[in-house]
Amino acid sequence: MKYERIDKRLFERNRTKFMQQMKENTVAVFNSNDIYPISADSSMPFEQHRDIFYLSGVDQEESILVLFPDASDPKHREVLFLKETNDHIAVWEGEKLTKEAAFESTGVKTVYWLQEFDTIFKQMMAEAEGVYFNTNEHLRANTETQTREDRFIKKYKKIYPAHQVHKSAPILHRIRSVKEDIELDLMQKACDITEKAYKRVLKFIEPGVWEHEIEAEIIHEFIRNRSNGFAYTPIIASGKNACVLHYVENNQECKDGDVILMDFGAKYANYASDQTRSVPVSGRYSARQKEVYNAVLHVKKEAEKLLVPGTLIPEYHKEVGHLMEEQLLKLNLLDKTDIKNQDPNWPAYKKYFMHGTSHFIGLDTHDSGLYHKPIEAGMVFTCEPGIYIPEENLGIRLEDDLIIQDGKAPKNMMPGLPLELEEIEDYMNS
Repeated sequence: MKYERIDKRLFERNRTKFMQQMKENTVAVFNSNDIYPISADSSMPFEQHRDIFYLSGVDQEESILVLFPDASDPKHREVLFLKETNDHIAVWEGEKLTKEAAFESTGVKTVYWLQEFDTIFKQMMAEAEGVYFNTNEHLRANTETQTREDRFIKKYKKIYPAHQVHKSAPILHRIRSVKEDIELDLMQKACDITEKAYKRVLKFIEPGVWEHEIEAEIIHEFIRNRSNGFAYTPIIASGKNACVLHYVENNQECKDGDVILMDFGAKYANYASDQTRSVPVSGRYSARQKEVYNAVLHVKKEAEKLLVPGTLIPEYHKEVGHLMEEQLLKLNLLDKTDIKNQDPNWPAYKKYFMHGTSHFIGLDTHDSGLYHKPIEAGMVFTCEPGIYIPEENLGIRLEDDLIIQDGKAPKNMMPGLPLELEEIEDYMNS
């Protein structure tokens, strides 16, 4: 791994938090991800399942974590099963975790090789009354592809049909959403790397450069700072491309007079950052671009004030909608008739601001969390209002990552990123 070793106390605390919410005499099982094939003998780079990583720190394939806090045998209360390494694997694939190294990085004392799983798990299930399976219940999840976890659940439901089945997802969504200090430090590292890349490209952008060249500058800065790479597919969208919310082709020339919307974030130790800035290709905004930019900036600043403990996220989004409506009226993009005749289920402002303002962020860019529960201190959210005007070939979005704090405004994890119009222009022209 490119990142430095994470303090195992993080994973010990995370396991404790999960086990405290398990029902009596139950087992919880968490599987690593598959290595996904492309074709022939090619495969995609391995990405660990965020839940097993959150609970153990294990960042390799063919791994299983089992938690059984009520086990009569103390050594079976936390158990890791790992793929047994050998000299051949070491030569062809590189080092894998040994039992000793696994303990050092995870804090799990009992480690077996994967071929022992069925025997040990049978002993545990003979004693347990129920089992927690880890299904993907993220609201935006695409669950068409069968995962290693899916195959595991299908198999072991048949083998143990009399056990009560419980869901890990609700527990994980609660505990993953409130970050430990160690997690915040890792996320800050990701944000710091993103800041370096952003400042690099501000000096690089000029009329005639191509979107993919900007992307190349970003990934160069990421890798040289020990990032795993992009936390999500980067959006480098100049001119009218900025009005496509998930534009990822990044294959057009950046032209004089256009604004370029850049939505990208570094990943560090599997933790994500997520920022967006919209900057002038020429280094100077036009009068109209300034109007729209300042409208988005106003909404962002006011929205951030609402991100405090106790806020309900659906109500927050409604209030941000009112803020955006006011700005769109001032920009003459909406009029009072539009407001009067709007569909309450799709308000008039949605014509120019059609996405949500904030989402959880952490191990996933759109992280686990309970959107129907009040915001708590220690959660981290994005704040990303935008205005998109296809007829003007103009899209402006501004985004930072914010730590929720008790008794005060959220802490911006990206304070060094130029945000004000004058800051951006000065930096680009210095």
